[in-house]
Amino acid sequence: MRLLAGLLLAALLLCGLACAALALGQRRFLYPGAFGPQNPWTNPPGLATITVATPDGESLHGLWRPPRPGCGVVVSFHGNGSRPEPHAARFAAGPWRAGGWGVLSVAYRGYPGSTGSPSEDGLIRDGLAAVEAARARAPGAPILLHGHSLGAAVAVAVAERVPAIGLYLEAPFDSMTHTVRLHVPLAPIWLLRDTYRSDLRIRGGTAPVLIVQGRDDTVVPAKLARNLAEAAGPRAQIDVVPGDHVSILGIRDREAEALFGSRVGPACPQPADQQG
Repeated sequence: MRLLAGLLLAALLLCGLACAALALGQRRFLYPGAFGPQNPWTNPPGLATITVATPDGESLHGLWRPPRPGCGVVVSFHGNGSRPEPHAARFAAGPWRAGGWGVLSVAYRGYPGSTGSPSEDGLIRDGLAAVEAARARAPGAPILLHGHSLGAAVAVAVAERVPAIGLYLEAPFDSMTHTVRLHVPLAPIWLLRDTYRSDLRIRGGTAPVLIVQGRDDTVVPAKLARNLAEAAGPRAQIDVVPGDHVSILGIRDREAEALFGSRVGPACPQPADQQG
C-alpha cells in the first residue's frame, strides 16, 4: 500500500509540474521567435522600414512597399518562429509586383524590432494596427490578408473585424487547442491561454479564402487545414501540395495573385502582357 501511495504521489507531482510548466512557459513555446536569438536581418531591397504604432502603446517593426495607384496591398503575417522580412520581400516581387500590389509586413510585439510581449490578444491588435497603417499609407487600396501558420490565425482574426478582399492562408490550423493536443496529447488543454479558434472566427466571412497546405507538413498536419476549409464553407478553396511546413511558401503565388487580383477592380492597371 505504501508503494502504491508513493507511486500515486509521484504521478500527481509530475502532473502538477507539467501543469505548472505549461501555465508558466507556454508562451515561450507558442512564440519562439520572441524569445530566441535575435539574429540581424538585411532589409530587402525596395522596401522601406517603418514603425507601426498600436492603440495600446506598442511600436512594431514593419516593412512597407506602396502599391501602384488603384492597386491592392497585401498585409502579411509571419509564423511564430519567423520574421516579416521573407514575406515582405516575396510580396514585393514576382507576380505581386507585376500586379501592382503593395505590401506591409510587421513583426509582432515582443519580436525583434518591436516592443511588448506576445499574446493572442496582442497579436490581433498588431494585425489590426497593420491594416490601419496600410490604409493610412494607401488610402482606398483593397486589402488582402495573408498569413503563414500562426500568421494565418492572426489573418483570420483580423478578417473577422475589418473588411478585406480575401484571405490567403498557408499551412493554417483550425485552432491552437487542436494543434497542441496533436503534438502533446497529455497536455492539460484547459490551461492554454491563447487558443486561436480560427475555426469559429472564419465562419461568418464572405470573402474568398485560398488555403495552401503541405502534404508532408508535420508541424501543422493537413487535416487541420482541411478542418479550417470546412469551417469556412464553399467560399474556401484548399490546395494540398507536395511539401512541408516551409517549402510550400509561395508555391501558389501566381494562382493567388490571379484570384485576388480579379477582385481589386479596374482602377488597377494590368501588366502589359495581360492587356487586350
